Amino acid sequence: MNLTTPAAQPLTADVVLIGAGIMSATLGVLLKELDPSLTLAIYERLDQVAAESSDAWNNAGTGHSAFCELNYTPQRPDGTIDIDKADKIAEQFELSKQFWASLVAAGQLPAPEQFIHSIPHMSFVWGADNVAYLRQRHAALLRSPLFAGMEFSDDPAQIAAWTPLVMAGRDLAQPVAATRMAIGTDVNFGALTRAMFDYLRRRPGVEFALGQEIEDFRRKDDGLWRVKVKDLATGESRIVRTRFVFIGAGGGSLPLLEKTGIPEASGFGGFPVSGQWLKCLNREVTAQHEAKVYGKAAVGSPPMSVPHLDTRQINGRQELLFGPYAGFSTKFLKQGSYADLFRSIELGNIRPLLYAGARNLSLTRYLIGQVLQSPEDRLAALREYYPQARPDDWQLAVAGQRVQVIKKDKKEGGVLEFGTEVVAAADGSVAALLGASPGASTAVSIMLSLVQQCFPEQAASPAWQATLRRLVPSFGQSLAQDAELTRQVRAHSAAVLKLA
Repeated sequence: MNLTTPAAQPLTADVVLIGAGIMSATLGVLLKELDPSLTLAIYERLDQVAAESSDAWNNAGTGHSAFCELNYTPQRPDGTIDIDKADKIAEQFELSKQFWASLVAAGQLPAPEQFIHSIPHMSFVWGADNVAYLRQRHAALLRSPLFAGMEFSDDPAQIAAWTPLVMAGRDLAQPVAATRMAIGTDVNFGALTRAMFDYLRRRPGVEFALGQEIEDFRRKDDGLWRVKVKDLATGESRIVRTRFVFIGAGGGSLPLLEKTGIPEASGFGGFPVSGQWLKCLNREVTAQHEAKVYGKAAVGSPPMSVPHLDTRQINGRQELLFGPYAGFSTKFLKQGSYADLFRSIELGNIRPLLYAGARNLSLTRYLIGQVLQSPEDRLAALREYYPQARPDDWQLAVAGQRVQVIKKDKKEGGVLEFGTEVVAAADGSVAALLGASPGASTAVSIMLSLVQQCFPEQAASPAWQATLRRLVPSFGQSLAQDAELTRQVRAHSAAVLKLA
């Protein structure tokens, strides 16, 4: 896609960004840094920024860096540990930190303590088989520069020193083990998203409008997209002309992608998964836990449902959450419609949906079990990580909606994916982000890939390449293969972002 070719019709904006979440914010800032002359129009259906998946209470509240997420390091049939996905995600998060550090250093983001804090990332397991797995995982990860410094212990006293709540009242006859990465972080993606949009609003050539619903898309022979936008306050609709459209509307991206009519959208479906947290109300308990402690996911559960006892900084306060507990809703957004799932079904994706459903019956059973959980069931799950938890100290809170990608597959008919996927038109004129985990933490990596995919000529130009390396110093290099480079970029990011 070429953003500089003169248009046959007057443009409203060079780029239209749909959705005011972390993805649109990241792409908007990135494009404005690459070419300050670009005009942007940003539209959000709700009356506030980052109110869906990017909000800290709605799931996005940690720096997923694969330090503690055991689902990123599966055990192969031969017993060895596969660390490829962990390496990839850890490197992606390092790109995010470099990008944020560059913006902070340039004064384009506020003081980093408003959105990022240091917090150890831990994995915790019990039972002889799980202890053996964690020990093997630790040894495998230490071979990667991205996991240098990871500690392992099967000593209950050491683990208690790291995370007192997890060990207090636990049966010491049961084998336990933990790993710990002291350089972990907690990121408030809601606060970060709002800060990015505040910066964009100050830039010339940026239109930002809330309460705007996207009704339709049309593309004419001149190559421009006509985006029909409805103002929910007035009920009036207008046509917006643009060269490039990015759909970053979280769970709402799939229905909008289908409206574009691009061939690449055919066959994609969505499987919504809702979530809930237990939120600690006792400030004394919250103050005793300063770590993100992840365990092993239940058999058949989606990756986003990996249980964790999670310290977060939200709106200037330390909070303690446990969960998430998965559930099912036909909504694609927390503030969406129960008809979302049914409206997304088209002739082109019925077969993938049916095949994926038939091949994931264990997930269906898991979700049904989660929906039917009683308060006692949820407390029992919490006590596996905090044995002395009292029910009066915890309150159930509804988290956000995630929509897992279902796509057609020649061999298997339909496949349920648990990652994120960019779907773009062949000419790069429109792109949408689908999927969920790890999502926000890897936004910078995802948007860097999107820029190269949709604007290949500009991205390869010396000017854009120089800007990309300024914003992300390790751009185009492999941190997993270069221990010294990893050390340097981490040290710089930590200094600028004021991390331990």
